[in-house]
Amino acid sequence: MNRRDLIKSALAAPLLAPFAWTQSGKARQPLLKLSCNLFTFNEPLTKGTMTLAQVIDYCAELGFEAVDPTGYYFPGYPEAPPDPALNEVKRQAFLLGLDISGTGVRNNFVQSDAAKRKADIEIVKRWVGVSVKLGAPVLRVFAGREETGPSTTEIDNWLVDCLVECAEYAGRYGILLALQNHRDFIDTADHLNAIIARVGSPWLKVHLDIGGFRTDDPYKDIEQALPNAINWQIKENVFSRDQEMPTDLRKLFGIIRNGGYRGYIPLETLGAGDPREKMPRFLARVREALA
Repeated sequence: MNRRDLIKSALAAPLLAPFAWTQSGKARQPLLKLSCNLFTFNEPLTKGTMTLAQVIDYCAELGFEAVDPTGYYFPGYPEAPPDPALNEVKRQAFLLGLDISGTGVRNNFVQSDAAKRKADIEIVKRWVGVSVKLGAPVLRVFAGREETGPSTTEIDNWLVDCLVECAEYAGRYGILLALQNHRDFIDTADHLNAIIARVGSPWLKVHLDIGGFRTDDPYKDIEQALPNAINWQIKENVFSRDQEMPTDLRKLFGIIRNGGYRGYIPLETLGAGDPREKMPRFLARVREALA
């Protein structure tokens, strides 16, 4: 084994062990629970034709086990919502038998202005506190969109520094940060895994967006990133480079199950059309593929 292969092997080992195997050394049986990422309802929520409470009710009617309410649907975002607003969502979700599988913020850790990066670090820290109050175990964050000029190495360093600080803070409160590949600075599994490895925190893992890769074979990237995945964005379509195609759900869930993943798999529908019509159709396809 040459030096390069040895380094790759050393980096890969700690990524695989915590997720594919139990501490006793036995292979973990997969467990997949359906959640709804509420960005699905972005248009009715932002236009005021549905309230957050109505969306959560609708998700319960569809039979989801959990919801993922994105931060910017709470009053006052990016400031912390008032406690009564958070408490009402917790109360409603509990009475409907729904878990809160996560929440998320908007941030950009790859912009050249250090003051702006620092401001976004503070948003993440603020929403770590919100996540604690909300009962959301996972807080979704982004890399952000890079600017022309700085080198990839320099941008990587900014991103890693921000994530190290945020992960250390999140860990104090028992909140996991999940870095989402979002068709931004990070769009390959290799890059995503390399950033996670450099941060090296048990409190930072991956929110795996199946539509966020722009490679020849997105399923290969999904498989490569899966050992770090603690949450998902399961979408109707994936991309091979810039060519959009329907998600092969049986193939996808085969990969997820073979990887021994246990946890929530939030679904999200995008694009034109009423999400109250689109999500039931997609959910039916997902359930059929899981059967």
